[in-house]
Amino acid sequence: MIETGTNAPDFTLPRDGGGAVTLSALAPKKVVLYFYPKDDTPGCTTEALDFTRLSDEFAAAGALVIGISKDSVAAHDKFCAKHSLSVILASDEAGSVCEDYGVWGEKKMYGKTFMGITRATVLVDGAGKVARVWPKVKVDGHATEVLDAVRAL
Repeated sequence: MIETGTNAPDFTLPRDGGGAVTLSALAPKKVVLYFYPKDDTPGCTTEALDFTRLSDEFAAAGALVIGISKDSVAAHDKFCAKHSLSVILASDEAGSVCEDYGVWGEKKMYGKTFMGITRATVLVDGAGKVARVWPKVKVDGHATEVLDAVRAL
């Protein structure tokens, strides 16, 4: 997992609605990168809805929220439309950004072991440094906790 105080690895990824998002182009905004396993699954939907609900407050605090998964842009578009999401969803189908941030790895569920994205959040400050890392996110209350950290920067 990426560590606090290091430079956030730059990336350019395709995003929902077309176009692309480049981390370094967003400076001096603070950026919340939340990594999640799969579009339209219960925990991922709750997390996306929570970040969407607070999106105006993140913007007022000078931050942009970006959700990243290995789902395709088409899947992101369907997910956004179905749930009226207002956060950016970036597609890392190749998994390189997930690997750069240390969120791709072995997971276990129901006695099975498989490779997947660990639900994690990284707060990047306006200078491109990792300000805070939440390595194993529990969805309930998480978006509010991240907002509090953004405001404290």
